[in-house]
Amino acid sequence: MKIETYLFKDDGLIPNSKYPLIIYKNAFSKRGKEAGSWLEKHFESNNWTNSWRNGVFSYHHYHSISHEVLGIYEGSATLFLGGEKGQKLLVSAGDIIVIPAGVGHKNLGSSNDFKVIGAYPNGMDYDILRGKPEERKQADQNIENVPFPDSDPFLGKSEGLRTLWSKIR
Repeated sequence: MKIETYLFKDDGLIPNSKYPLIIYKNAFSKRGKEAGSWLEKHFESNNWTNSWRNGVFSYHHYHSISHEVLGIYEGSATLFLGGEKGQKLLVSAGDIIVIPAGVGHKNLGSSNDFKVIGAYPNGMDYDILRGKPEERKQADQNIENVPFPDSDPFLGKSEGLRTLWSKIR
């Protein structure tokens, strides 16, 4: 497994975050329904719940009231992360992406079999903001108030975001 981190600056529309986005490349080898169930259970064991199965929206969006994890269990996609001034990255089955509150994400195109499990720390709810100017003031306040997660969705209580993000708190 390789750990990659990406830090995106506020672009005026997408606030992004002081915390880096984390990608665990090739973090797991299971595929298909078995992998989807495994991811849900693994995330849940680290208290990342309120999970869903689907894909990634094809428009820039972010969440202001929660961090998010995406586990890719089939296929691949090119994601545009961090808004229009961000970075285009290829993600594929076996990758886990930890997206801090405020970080933009968009699906630029995916394979027909692209499947994702998403979840949130402590089962938090989420919102979907698109970077509209009228959203920004409340979004900034929301992001500032998002609690620091008790655990990393993949590596648990003592590694991953717990060490990478703690340096920034």
